[in-house]
Amino acid sequence: MYTLKIFGKCTILFVILHITLYLKDLMRNRSKLPIVALIYDFDGTLAAGNMQEYSFIESVGEKKEDFWGQTSVMAEAQDSDNVLVYMLLMLEKAKEMGIPIRKESLRKFGEDVKLFNGVKEWFRRISDFGMDHGVIVEHYINSSGMKEMIEGTPIADEFKTIFASSYYYDANGDAQWPAAAVNYTNKTQFLYKINKGIFTIRDSVKINESMPDSKKRVPFTNMVYFGDGETDVPCMKLIKQMGGNTIAVYEPKNERKREVAKKILNQDRCDYVCPADYSPGKNLDTLVKGIICKIKADDDLKKLKMEFKKKGYR
Repeated sequence: MYTLKIFGKCTILFVILHITLYLKDLMRNRSKLPIVALIYDFDGTLAAGNMQEYSFIESVGEKKEDFWGQTSVMAEAQDSDNVLVYMLLMLEKAKEMGIPIRKESLRKFGEDVKLFNGVKEWFRRISDFGMDHGVIVEHYINSSGMKEMIEGTPIADEFKTIFASSYYYDANGDAQWPAAAVNYTNKTQFLYKINKGIFTIRDSVKINESMPDSKKRVPFTNMVYFGDGETDVPCMKLIKQMGGNTIAVYEPKNERKREVAKKILNQDRCDYVCPADYSPGKNLDTLVKGIICKIKADDDLKKLKMEFKKKGYR
């Protein structure tokens, strides 16, 4: 009986050791795989309209046309950034109605956001497709919208990092001031952060340090940017110029949005145009899978070329 117990313990230890070695080997292999970064705007890209329009604007007794109209008037009157102004207006309108602006309340508003078809299942499915084809797919948000509201959506945990506007909170948890305001041109800085493997908004040191291309975590050629309008053009243009891929998406059956996307394509500011339907087998699904396969093939050819040079082949 004692011998059987010893044998049983040894068997368990052997299994644990085997699993540990397998996991280490798996992680070693994963570290060698190329990373593909799928970078999404949020409003109009993953969900129709602006996130504030689903329940926040109504809760402060406003209509969306009036709220955004006031934002434009205030920004023009003082030559201000529209994002900073809408964040200020949110605080003012909420205060007038006695509604506290806290992280948890903003996340609650985010729960009301209606995502486009297929979005909820998209991230896991595309990540699995990437792994099956020898690449690691990561998902990022790069948005002028509210980070806290995005965190309230059912897809918040799918992203490596959420780069978006957010508030600074006092000791009581009440919003006091914008901590980060992501506007349409400074969104490009986050592409460089993804490139270098920086996952915080506050970093201003590492982003400006020189780094050899071989050390950069995600090459621009391995980036795919999803946006819905002209405010995404700076990011699209940058990634396109650096050899990455850009997709202008539009709300299905919305002719005005489709025309905007077509305009961006015709002006050579993006590579592709697709309806924002993320369901299996739809155009966007087929396109992104094709891009992933191309990135993998290009990476394999690059490594093969380096191997030939290393061995002295011509």
